[in-house]
Amino acid sequence: MQAPEVNRPVRLLEDLPELGLRSGEVGVVCSTWFAPQPAYEVEFQPRGHATRALVMRNQIQPADDDDEN
Repeated sequence: MQAPEVNRPVRLLEDLPELGLRSGEVGVVCSTWFAPQPAYEVEFQPRGHATRALVMRNQIQPADDDDEN
């Protein structure tokens, strides 16, 4: 599985109830953070409004991986 890239779609692997996001939602990586450990700023658009979340690598997978299964 490749690492998520900026401007590429990713799928959320767990619920983030504090942000109203559910597992399986697809968003787009906006930026990558490298310190203190890799994290990704992802914009989701559930129900038509943008929500940005800072997530760890284990919380997302590239949505393109869905095509390989």
